[in-house]
Amino acid sequence: MIEVSEFLKMTVSLFAIVEPIGIVPFFLSVTHGWPRERVHASARAAAVTVFLVLLVSMLLGEGFLSIFGISLASFAVGGGLILLMLALSMMKANQMEMRQTPEEAYEVEERNAMAVVPLGVPLLAGPGAMSNVIVQSHQYGAGVDVYLALALAIVVVSLSVFWVFRSAGLIVNRLGTTGVNLVTRLMGLILAALAVEMMARGLLELFPGLG
Repeated sequence: MIEVSEFLKMTVSLFAIVEPIGIVPFFLSVTHGWPRERVHASARAAAVTVFLVLLVSMLLGEGFLSIFGISLASFAVGGGLILLMLALSMMKANQMEMRQTPEEAYEVEERNAMAVVPLGVPLLAGPGAMSNVIVQSHQYGAGVDVYLALALAIVVVSLSVFWVFRSAGLIVNRLGTTGVNLVTRLMGLILAALAVEMMARGLLELFPGLG
């Protein structure tokens, strides 16, 4: 049976990677001048996208890896490296540049399906979040309770995405740019520690002699 502390760790780590607060300025710039109903609809679509992408990653991720003969330990090391790079970028309060390609930025100008691409994927549910979900689905064993706990963590994070974007204007007014950057850096620090832990577990499994 998975413990409450383990569930909280799942949720916090996933929230730190998705980190919707750091994407608030981007969301506000794209939705500027939109009616409130359309802004709320975009927030809802982004949250649903995050939920579906991460849930599919949890359920099908290991099978996808097995097709290419990739072990979970190797994936943990590679995923940890991605998370560490993302964390370093977040600590510079500059994570959006790493998550978004120039082509995706150009597509945003059209504002078509913005809530799905690039907001839902890859700005929120990017490679780092998908890697985290796949690794965590086996980190505490592969029981049904682990999948249920991780699915609940995905629900909590997805709901937080909806709430943050729905309240984006209020958050920026209260925190300001400095406050948003401070939260982003704090999430980056937490994510860096989690990334190192993920890589360490993977390396110990690949090279037992290191222990």
